[in-house]
Amino acid sequence: MCTNGDGVAGGVAEALRNISTALDHLNGPAGVAALEAAGQGDVLAALAQVTAKLTAARAAALSRFDAGRGHDADGYGSSASWLAATNRVTRKAAAADVRRMHQLRWHPRIAQALAAGEISESWAAEMAEWTRKLPAELREGVDKLLVDTAAAGANLEDLAFVARTAYERWRQQSGADNDPDDGFDDRYLKLGTTIDNAGRVNGNLTPECTTALQAVLDALGKKAGPEDHRTEPQRFHDALQLACELLIRAQMVPDRAGADTRVDVVIALSQLRDMPGAPAMENAWLAAMAGQHAHLAGAGAQAAACDAITTPVVTGSPDLAVVDQMIAIVLAYAGAAGHAVMRYDTNEGDAGEFEVPSAGALSPQARQALRYAIARLAIDLVSGPTGLAAFLRQGLLGEPFNSKPVILDIGYSDQIPGVIRRAVQLRARHCEWPGCRSALAHCDIHHLRHKSDGGPTSVANCAALCQFHHDICIHRWNWRLTLHPDGTTTAYGPEGQVIHSHGPPGSTGPPGNQAA
Repeated sequence: MCTNGDGVAGGVAEALRNISTALDHLNGPAGVAALEAAGQGDVLAALAQVTAKLTAARAAALSRFDAGRGHDADGYGSSASWLAATNRVTRKAAAADVRRMHQLRWHPRIAQALAAGEISESWAAEMAEWTRKLPAELREGVDKLLVDTAAAGANLEDLAFVARTAYERWRQQSGADNDPDDGFDDRYLKLGTTIDNAGRVNGNLTPECTTALQAVLDALGKKAGPEDHRTEPQRFHDALQLACELLIRAQMVPDRAGADTRVDVVIALSQLRDMPGAPAMENAWLAAMAGQHAHLAGAGAQAAACDAITTPVVTGSPDLAVVDQMIAIVLAYAGAAGHAVMRYDTNEGDAGEFEVPSAGALSPQARQALRYAIARLAIDLVSGPTGLAAFLRQGLLGEPFNSKPVILDIGYSDQIPGVIRRAVQLRARHCEWPGCRSALAHCDIHHLRHKSDGGPTSVANCAALCQFHHDICIHRWNWRLTLHPDGTTTAYGPEGQVIHSHGPPGSTGPPGNQAA
């Protein structure tokens, strides 16, 4: 046989030159780039056949090279290492070439169909994997059946059914139900990272692992609402990230390891006000707020949980009907005085003035704004270390429920303290995005007004948001969220979208904390 100077047979060398010349033409200015879009479909179909044939030729050459240990002459211990060094490919790509070579070597009928351009490279890999466990004398016949079925126009799902039927029939006839070769030894998972720390995952999962992963993706990868326009692969990516973050937050699911149980004792403010002695204490507190001196001692109470880390938490829901009564009082005063100007400042940094006209002259928008402003002031009055809630709790309850209150508004902080985090979770009970019911275990605590914009680290300026609504909607898609004094929320989209967790207010949105 005549060869050229590089040891390549003359006919092969000429064929390779012709292939290279043809590809140079296709890649040149007069090649595929010069065609109209309508003509590119035929080009793509033809190139798919060419790719299949090139894959078969490369696998055949590598098979001969590997069998003859051609890599030894260049000082390499394996075909994969030789490919990585001399073909300037990654070690991962070189290993994939070797795996494909072995696969086609064990499935000659599939290799022939690939060389003829009858099936694609990816279909060939799928078909070979389906029949891998069959004995050699049966494998070739099933491979031929799959190739012939594909040539008749069957799709990949039809081929999978044919392969599964043949496999199950063989298992029943051969008694291979207890075959130890269940693919367990072939399991693997590889995570590769790029120079910018992006990643790529590939692997071969057992049926049990596949089922578990699919259950996780199905549970955490659902659409989160009408604002969720992620594709399914994007949702599955985010679901995998969320699953890993949940495991990390749970400290890889440890046991208690001797740690004390934590008990949050939730006490409604209304319950405190109904306790014996509470009215007198309220009067004393109001007198103290007015500058008068008073002192009352409360009755003791038994601790509800022995040997537990107990944290008393007083809760309450704003009654906006009471706020409406306050507005009526303000309007009555304004009617008597001719007009009134009310100025308000809240702990969250909101400030403003309202000129209150005579009764009945408030527009719906003005009434709504006034309602929220007074509600914020009322909340500030009863909350905090010197507020009514703390005063009643410390005066009426015994240990451990009368301990000093924790600070729930600390100004600037690099991190959100645990006490604020727990208080937000007690308020939220689930993701606070309108319409989202994701469990708190899926949620981050987010500053509504960002710290860089002067937002304080406080319960009023923090919200519990699931990974999708926090990381994607707010920080990537530029949505913003408003938390109202009554605990409802409104989300505003970058294109004018508005989603309420309640009936629409009388205006486009009350003054409040907004996400940045």
